[in-house]
Amino acid sequence: MVIKCDIIFRLKGILEFACQLDNPNDAQSQGTISKGFQGLQSKVSSKNIVLTVCNSPVLIWPNAGFQSNVESLTEASSCGDILQYIKSDDGGSKKSSKKKDKKKSGPTVVNMKLLFEVTEPAGNEAPSLIRVSTQQHCVKMPLPLDCVLSVTTDESLATVCTGLVKALNKQLADMEEVVLRYRKGSSFLVPQPFHFQLPEPAGFTTVIYPAGVPDSQLQAAREDLHRRFKLPSDRPYLRRANAFHFPDAAYKDGYLRNPHIHLNPPNIEDAKLYLVQGVYSYHHYMQDRVDDDGWGCAYRSLQTICSWFQQQGYVETAVPTHTQIQQALVDVGDKEPWFVGSRQWIGSIEVQAVLNQLLGVTSKIMFVRYVNCLMCLFIMFIV
Repeated sequence: MVIKCDIIFRLKGILEFACQLDNPNDAQSQGTISKGFQGLQSKVSSKNIVLTVCNSPVLIWPNAGFQSNVESLTEASSCGDILQYIKSDDGGSKKSSKKKDKKKSGPTVVNMKLLFEVTEPAGNEAPSLIRVSTQQHCVKMPLPLDCVLSVTTDESLATVCTGLVKALNKQLADMEEVVLRYRKGSSFLVPQPFHFQLPEPAGFTTVIYPAGVPDSQLQAAREDLHRRFKLPSDRPYLRRANAFHFPDAAYKDGYLRNPHIHLNPPNIEDAKLYLVQGVYSYHHYMQDRVDDDGWGCAYRSLQTICSWFQQQGYVETAVPTHTQIQQALVDVGDKEPWFVGSRQWIGSIEVQAVLNQLLGVTSKIMFVRYVNCLMCLFIMFIV
């Protein structure tokens, strides 16, 4: 999906949640937890909050009548003006790099960090000490805040900063809801934000999931979100694998994604071009330190197919290795035990069997006769 914006502002930071519970299981503990989150919301709404733009000298105080350490950046400035202060990988600014790279697709990402001033004017009050003799449970938990705001370059910096502070408050409220829903006594699960690019009008949406809870146990929560955003129920939209991949972030596994989008379309008259929807990783000979030159073609094609199902959120199964593919064929009775570890090639029939065995994906093979050419089309679908 294409995001209809010029710039994505992404603000990240860590806030520490802390509270003391007299009895983690009583009704008052919920109010104590909510009070802790309210304190954090007050903190991000205070004048002490500072937004720093990564790879630049820019600092912004959004809640202090909009102040910046760069005189030319005011609340009326276009948010696109900030790009000239951000250093790109080639040493220039992001603004100049964007002009040079005309083929660059997608919005520019402006990464920001959340900071706070730690010094304040000292008051005249003396500190008071209170001794509490009752036993309490002290809870401390880091909250990984991650807010995004997609805008056009003509939006003002004041509008962007106001939107980011509003997003921080909403994310803290959503985190509170998740913490209360999934906590067990004084045991809390860290709430983690995930960003999704949904069909319009929902657009860019952030969802909070509890760390350590697999997608298979979050189905009810996703069904509620599907109803809220009026999403169809015939495909996954909100699993962790569906999370938006930011254009400036590298994939950790090192595989190429969707290499076909960088190729020129074939120049064939009266031809119709059909492209895959979604994201897949490209698997090829000699990857993963496996020498499969001359026999690994279908293995790599199968891995590429499996990656599509995984990265669309249909399955949580990892892309199988050559050995796992061979073992699956032995398990279904298609091959003898000696096949595992061999350098024997496989074909469409074996690919079909492995998809069903490892991913639960059923498929059928269709033979289409055209003139004197027999083409084997492999068509897959979820059941």
